[in-house]
Amino acid sequence: MARVRLDNVTKRYEDIVAVDDMNLEIEDGEFVCLVGPSGCGKSTTMETIAGLTKPTEGTIHIGETDVTSFPPKDRGVAMVFQNIALFPHMDVFDNISFGLRLRKYDDEEIERRVERASDVVQLEGMLDRMPDELSGGQQQRVAIARAIVREPAVFLMDEPLANLDAKLRVHMRTELQRLHKQLDTTIIYVTHDQAEAMTMSDRIAVIDSGELQQIDPPLTCYNEPANRFVAGFIGSPSMNFVDGELSEDGLETDHFDLAFDPDPLEAAPGDAVTMGIRPEDIYPAADADSSTATSSVIEATTDVLEPMGDEIFVYLTLDGSGGQLMTSEEASAASNQLLMSVAPDSAIDEDEQVSVVLDRSKVHLFETASGDAIAHGVEGPPDSTAESDAVAENVRAEVDPGGGDE
Repeated sequence: MARVRLDNVTKRYEDIVAVDDMNLEIEDGEFVCLVGPSGCGKSTTMETIAGLTKPTEGTIHIGETDVTSFPPKDRGVAMVFQNIALFPHMDVFDNISFGLRLRKYDDEEIERRVERASDVVQLEGMLDRMPDELSGGQQQRVAIARAIVREPAVFLMDEPLANLDAKLRVHMRTELQRLHKQLDTTIIYVTHDQAEAMTMSDRIAVIDSGELQQIDPPLTCYNEPANRFVAGFIGSPSMNFVDGELSEDGLETDHFDLAFDPDPLEAAPGDAVTMGIRPEDIYPAADADSSTATSSVIEATTDVLEPMGDEIFVYLTLDGSGGQLMTSEEASAASNQLLMSVAPDSAIDEDEQVSVVLDRSKVHLFETASGDAIAHGVEGPPDSTAESDAVAENVRAEVDPGGGDE
């Protein structure tokens, strides 16, 4: 195992900055995922750690050693790539042991290491097979075993599951988690798939345009995003965003007002603020309780329903007009749209007038200009009890329009 540290690492290609002043520290035995959209610099960051590319500025330490100028073979790292790249004319044993034979290990040591690696990735009984006789998942396990036999200080994995089908990716995610526990080694994993990052990693490093946006445990990135980019990137479907202006009573937007106590915020009335709310934190008013965490009622029209099996995504328009079919990302950015997630047995139809409420404790506020987070959860105003009673009364009216008379 080894700690990995990047100090002020920058990589430029002429006028393009692929990695911008990256400071990153990964502890011994930690599983860290580098995530971000295509072209954000995550693979370039990994290549600088591996020694496949030299940083323009900054230093890289593995353990206590400055390896910035070291060639890849002297860094104590092993890489697994998206392209499995097995030798088609060699059997599994020879593919796994190829690097050891190049380094002139004796036959007994090669046998020991290959046997151990094949046990770890569950390739017993397959060492005499050829690559074309293996499934995609088995081929990927051979590539991982080829890295394991080197007994590196650090594993570097660059989207190793990207070419597998969806079911096999889920299976291999579990296998990689078992591998990490068994080897107890440092793993740096590059992916654009946030599901992989959320389920496998100890911490997630979110990168955008070559800059590190946040590095924290997965649930911290989800529940307490450092800025609007992280909030929009982590989570599927994406967080809803609504621009507004801070007032003395809360937030004012074009389509609704959200009442809360603004005093604890490091912002003043009149400041441009963006509200973020995840689809699962928006509820039909009839499903809400009288908790002070709920907002006042917001009137909306259902536009498109997307049944997902375990939930239904409901696209809401706030101005009464019908919308166009959008992706969840497009809907989250539309000023007159909200995306809500409801239970699969919810009685809800398209083109229906609905009343919804927001969970105030799950509302996120960001500076509109910089995108930096201001608050994760807001408190109700002093009269929030009265507001909640109004919500409860609205719910009772919808459930029992006759007022409960028998």
